Amino acid sequence: MSINATLIAQLIVFLILVWFTMKFVWPPITKALDERAQKIADGLSAADKAKADLATANKRVEEQLSAARNDAAQRLADAERLAQQMIEEAKGRASDEGAKIIAAAKAEAEQEAIKARETLRDQVAALAVKGAEQILRKEVNASVHADLLNRLKTEL
Repeated sequence: MSINATLIAQLIVFLILVWFTMKFVWPPITKALDERAQKIADGLSAADKAKADLATANKRVEEQLSAARNDAAQRLADAERLAQQMIEEAKGRASDEGAKIIAAAKAEAEQEAIKARETLRDQVAALAVKGAEQILRKEVNASVHADLLNRLKTEL
């Protein structure tokens, strides 16, 4: 065989190989590459979507945390206000109780003073009668002179 026939035979074999590769080998490879590229594109879009969802979720979490902090601060302020109100009410009740106790003590002291005056009047009247008895040198009868003794008590 000549070199030309060998080159032509090799050219024909090469063309058959190219045709066979283009017809049977190349389509599954390109299909697999296209599918892989699509999977990568889908994965990238899913990652972008997940990143956006994560950002949205982070915003929601921050909003909820902020709302929870505000709610906790509001509840704390309400509790402090309620405690202050309860303290003020307790002070008012204690003040009222103190005023009642003071009024009762004043009334009791006034009653004791009136009793002491009555006792003192009785004692002064008895001393006055004794003094009059000694001055007159005779006995004064309390039942006979009851009216006179009562006037003396009222004057004292």
